[in-house]
Amino acid sequence: MPDSMFSIPDPVAIPVVGAGSTYPVGRIFCVGRNYAAHAAEMGHDVDREAPFYFTKSAPNAILTGATVPYPPGTENFHHEMELAVAIGKPVFQANSEQAWDAVYAYGCALDMTRRDLQIRERNKQRPWDLGKDLENGAVFAPLTRATDWSPEDDKRIHLSVNGKLRQDAKLDELIWKIDEIISHLSGFYHLRPGDLILTGTPAGVGPVQAGDVIEGGIDGLQPIRLSLSDAE
Repeated sequence: MPDSMFSIPDPVAIPVVGAGSTYPVGRIFCVGRNYAAHAAEMGHDVDREAPFYFTKSAPNAILTGATVPYPPGTENFHHEMELAVAIGKPVFQANSEQAWDAVYAYGCALDMTRRDLQIRERNKQRPWDLGKDLENGAVFAPLTRATDWSPEDDKRIHLSVNGKLRQDAKLDELIWKIDEIISHLSGFYHLRPGDLILTGTPAGVGPVQAGDVIEGGIDGLQPIRLSLSDAE
């Protein structure tokens, strides 16, 4: 075979608590407006007909603890705290039991968003890519295996900026539950190990600036942290 013209960086690999191996990031699916209060703060009614999705590129993923520059092209850069679900086995057209069985692990994640660009493109009925799929725009904390953690029992999800609480909710506020999301999404994709699903953000999203420190958590999972530096 001919030599490749250039090399491609290895995918980001997320540490797994208590495991001797890491979880390489493949595809990143994100569920939109999956908390009623967040849908309301963004000026939308809840769509209970079916979940909807956008994607983020694996090369744009980074790990917790990073310091990244304020991104170009935006004056309204927002944080969104989310529960990430890591798929551990192939699954297609799954029922509820098969969906739960496909989950390998859970973790904290940040869906960083150029809100002004997202809204501009959405208002023109264009894709959200400029607002959502940005460099360093998907942040992941270490994963906890599904055998060691469950999203049940009314667990808290929260985020603070510079120590000030901004997002504070419970996972039972999810409109579409995890098995429902996997069942629905697997009707359109053959889900496989490496696929991550960000399940939506609660109310309280807001802007961040260079110099800010973003910290979030979900009861029982490893916390997440991101620092912003001046734009490059």
